[in-house]
Amino acid sequence: MPNPYAERLAQIPVARREARVLGGTTAYWVYGDDDAGTTIVAVHGFRGEHHGLDPVVAHLPGIRVISPDLPGFGETAPFVGRPHDLDTYAAWLRAFVEQVAPDAVVLGHSFGSIVASAAVAGGLSTPKLILVNPIGAPALEGPRGILTRLAVFYYLVGARLPRVLGDALLRNGLIVRVMSNAMAKTRDPDLRRFVHEQHDEYFSRFADRDVLHEAFVTSVSHDVREFAPRIVQPTLLIAAEKDDITPIEAERHLATLFPDARLVEIPEVGHLIHYETPEAAASAIREFVE
Repeated sequence: MPNPYAERLAQIPVARREARVLGGTTAYWVYGDDDAGTTIVAVHGFRGEHHGLDPVVAHLPGIRVISPDLPGFGETAPFVGRPHDLDTYAAWLRAFVEQVAPDAVVLGHSFGSIVASAAVAGGLSTPKLILVNPIGAPALEGPRGILTRLAVFYYLVGARLPRVLGDALLRNGLIVRVMSNAMAKTRDPDLRRFVHEQHDEYFSRFADRDVLHEAFVTSVSHDVREFAPRIVQPTLLIAAEKDDITPIEAERHLATLFPDARLVEIPEVGHLIHYETPEAAASAIREFVE
């Protein structure tokens, strides 16, 4: 399926780079010019990698975006001798930003919203924080809590089975498609096919089943609420009216927990703002940072 955002993205220069962070090598991509007036470090969500945020980047010409693959996903190797828990991910993000783009604006999507919030609350220096589809309530309490419980069982089984069987289960294309169908809200058949193909291509680029299970447990054990009161920087929340993971009512409450937060609600979309309504997200981001 042709990428509907490819033409825009092709107009933005991009370079792959690497950095040594917490004893490992982090792969990251720099979109835009190094002398741009604004730099955003963008952290992707669970099971994803940097490509997932490309549609948003495509609508942000003139802004430099630095997009790393989280350790254990995409082209970044897992942590060595460290658990893939929130403390480690937050420490990694602080070290990455301080080394690659000190004082850049920080953006987190979904699981990345938890990592970014934990890092900023823990002392990461940034002028502003942007959270897209923030996890604003426990995932097990969301509108599809039963699916989340099934996911807990799925990742647990994948971790307990013999390695070959567990890995095959976790990378199973049919299950990936079920997840994709559950999250997609668009009725545009072409866009829906594009979303499914993106998940088919990138949703299983994790290092191994142990890393995936640790990261999943981390993702469902925390949410942004626990860090919001300690984040003094101006914060933008971009939430979806049909998000099945965090309902919009919970996002509205989350906004009240920050000392300084602005909430932008995008209608007719769920947990895939970055794929289905990237232009609306980018518009809110640009207004916020500029």
